[in-house]
Amino acid sequence: MKLENLKPAQGATTKKVRIGRGIGSGIGKTSGKGHKGQWARSGGGVKPGFEGGNIPMIRKIPIRGFNNYNYRKFYSTVNVGDLEIFDANTEITEELLYEYRVVGKRMPYGLKILGDGEITKPLIVKANKATKSAVEKIEKAGGKVIIGE
Repeated sequence: MKLENLKPAQGATTKKVRIGRGIGSGIGKTSGKGHKGQWARSGGGVKPGFEGGNIPMIRKIPIRGFNNYNYRKFYSTVNVGDLEIFDANTEITEELLYEYRVVGKRMPYGLKILGDGEITKPLIVKANKATKSAVEKIEKAGGKVIIGE
């Protein structure tokens, strides 16, 4: 088999249909749009969800429940894999991560360590929150996680 002999499988490609090119083509005259009306016009049709002027079904369904965003907590998050840049036995705090630009913005509820990535060095991590997988990975590498300081 040579590169110049390669071609698509039988039936994988079809010829482009040229609409509006005479009645012999099967899609001539009105070009498959029927006679007159909104759908036959240029730019015709209605936006998705429009129900002919009726109140849309989505607005008829009652809203249930309430999410009070006043109680949402925002943390500066960092993955375990991002801590690999530090030397062994370094004490990791939110201030240090901000200084090294690992964390872009300091959030009001502090630092949260997430478990994505791998770590090989023992580190002392001080955070307000950490996932189980993050704690396991840090302790497996010989490090320590101090939560709530």
